[in-house]
Amino acid sequence: MRLLIVIVNYKTAGLTVDCLESLAVQIDPSVDRVVAVDNCSEDGSLEFIAKALLEKGWSDWGVVEQAPGNDGFAAGNNFGIKLGGEKFGAFEYTLLLNPDTRVLDQGIRTLVDFMEQHREVGIAGSRLENPDGTPRCSAFRFASIASEFERGARLGIITRLLRHKVVAPEVRDEPHRAGWVAGASMIVRQRVFDDIGLMDTAYFLYYEETDFCLLAHRAGWACWYVPSSRVTHLVGQSTGVTGVKRTLKPLPGYWYESRRRYFRKNHGRVYAWLADLAWLSGHLIYRLKSLLLRTPREDPPNMLGGFLRYALLGKRGPAS
Repeated sequence: MRLLIVIVNYKTAGLTVDCLESLAVQIDPSVDRVVAVDNCSEDGSLEFIAKALLEKGWSDWGVVEQAPGNDGFAAGNNFGIKLGGEKFGAFEYTLLLNPDTRVLDQGIRTLVDFMEQHREVGIAGSRLENPDGTPRCSAFRFASIASEFERGARLGIITRLLRHKVVAPEVRDEPHRAGWVAGASMIVRQRVFDDIGLMDTAYFLYYEETDFCLLAHRAGWACWYVPSSRVTHLVGQSTGVTGVKRTLKPLPGYWYESRRRYFRKNHGRVYAWLADLAWLSGHLIYRLKSLLLRTPREDPPNMLGGFLRYALLGKRGPAS
């Protein structure tokens, strides 16, 4: 088999069906399969998606199954990858695709062709777009102590001085190598899974694709951004954390916990502590600037409190 596409749904059944509809004209039923995983939505999602697969004639290439529990994005994807292997056999590639996406034009073929032509590439990501066609940053650098300081400060002179450390650089129109790409549309060569395993299920949500790409990088696999593969992304529909309305609610505890795990797991406790200190120092600069200039802060509510509680003090938040 050529390509397995895994879509993890949590209370976004309508969007998942829309995503499947965008795939229907791009799937080759002889070599491609789609596994939709319902992460225990308990809102009728499983039945809704199953009915759509049957009524729209997609059941020859698509299936839907319920995960054992709502254990997060990484766990849901791992469940789908294992299920695809059990049902259909081995695949050359796996595409992780968010339910709140629609793949445009020949977005699937473009990614697969790129991987076929670049055998040293283990992971590649699509250009993610807003509904109006404007691009979102979806190719990133790995976070560091310097980038955490810049991210906290958000001050022009600091950003310019640390421009080569900024995690989210300006969007480019040509294919290029990246540290990591957004997991909303990320294709992975099977040999990468063979080398480093599946995603780390200790991440409930956020940082899991960053962690996975870093492990692949350390194993010698290149990660690339392929903007000719275009995907519309309705950001944050499952969580409400990111996207247009992201400032209307605090970041959940698991965001801070995932960040803490990423730094401690991959760089050690001392480095993680220095990254925390860098972000906190930068954030205090940002707050001082906002106070002096009397400009509103653009943070989610209680971000400093959440950082102190979950990142520095290591408190545990709710699972979801």
